[in-house]
Amino acid sequence: MLDIVKCKVLSYIEGKEIDAYLLSESSLLVFPHRLILKTCGTTLNLLGLPRILEIARTHASLPSVYRLFYSRKSFMFPERQQGPHRDWRDEVSFLDGLFTNGSAYTVGKVNGDHWLLYLTGPGEGGPADTAPNSPSSNSPISVEEEDVPRDEVEALAEPEEVHIQDYTIEILMSKLSPKASEPFFSKADCSENCSEEGIALSSAIGISELFPAHLTTLDAYSFTPCGYSSNALLKWGDAANDKGLTSGTNSGAQTGGEGYYTIHVTPEEGWSYASFECNVPLRTDPLGKDDEIPDLKTLIRRIVKIFEPGRLTMTLFISSEDNNNAEEQGGETAIEAAQRAFKAALTVPPLSSPKRSSTDGRPAHVGRGMYKRTDKINYEFGGYDLAFASFELR
Repeated sequence: MLDIVKCKVLSYIEGKEIDAYLLSESSLLVFPHRLILKTCGTTLNLLGLPRILEIARTHASLPSVYRLFYSRKSFMFPERQQGPHRDWRDEVSFLDGLFTNGSAYTVGKVNGDHWLLYLTGPGEGGPADTAPNSPSSNSPISVEEEDVPRDEVEALAEPEEVHIQDYTIEILMSKLSPKASEPFFSKADCSENCSEEGIALSSAIGISELFPAHLTTLDAYSFTPCGYSSNALLKWGDAANDKGLTSGTNSGAQTGGEGYYTIHVTPEEGWSYASFECNVPLRTDPLGKDDEIPDLKTLIRRIVKIFEPGRLTMTLFISSEDNNNAEEQGGETAIEAAQRAFKAALTVPPLSSPKRSSTDGRPAHVGRGMYKRTDKINYEFGGYDLAFASFELR
């Protein structure tokens, strides 16, 4: 399947609920009922989808697709893409040829930063099985592309009756500062110890400290001559209770388990880019304890401190059931709370204004209060809700 997509496995870590593979072009995450394939560059993510469905049917006894999600940020270099990825309309047409109940959306400014999404409803109007030319829509599949670009394919089987929160936060960053980009350039060929170099870099710049170390299993890779990727498996909620830890939204509805985060960096000047994605439900109010899963606002600030982006887009994608439960129990939907956290993390003025650097005009330390929000959109899809916000340096 990865040969079709044009990428390969570099390393992997195994968890109780998730196996995470670092790829030459991003990440592959495999769950009991879900598969996420993130790719970047000029890979052919969508062309791997029929093979994914065939593997699920013939090797994993998963004959139907519950839902499909395909999403990406607007491309920096659309002219470099191949196959159906040359144009959003071609991508939609390709997916329409596989699924009979898909819907395509554009979120954000068509002539600026925007987010593209294609999704199917659960078990509505799809074929009976997941044969390569006729996959069923009874199983969720998500494809996401980022600005470099980067693609993500997610395939899910029919979920169990026990409700598990479906929550994904993404932070998509461009125009990284020269200071933040510099560590991602290799000083020597690391062809034999790229994983060790990646772990060392993660520790040196603070990625290892995004979440508590005792809850995290990290796999990282430094590329030659530049670039970085990492996957991490995270214990959260009930799975972390042996340490007295909690996480999740304010509603307290989380059951806990194993989650992930993944980071990918392209540091070249002119098209520098970094992405962060995580599926662990995060609180929006701080608990004030260093050994706990961070709240959303704290996590955003930690990530922005590492990468110092000139522009960033954030999305929270959450099931409507979880979003509504948060409103019923806390008086505010998870989407509204996330938008509040996005803004507070980046636009609240610091106690003192940082001095401007003499090189690129950006602050010597980019942090909260240095950004202005350029877009805010809340969107309701079939069964899912989205918070979308864009920011840029003042």
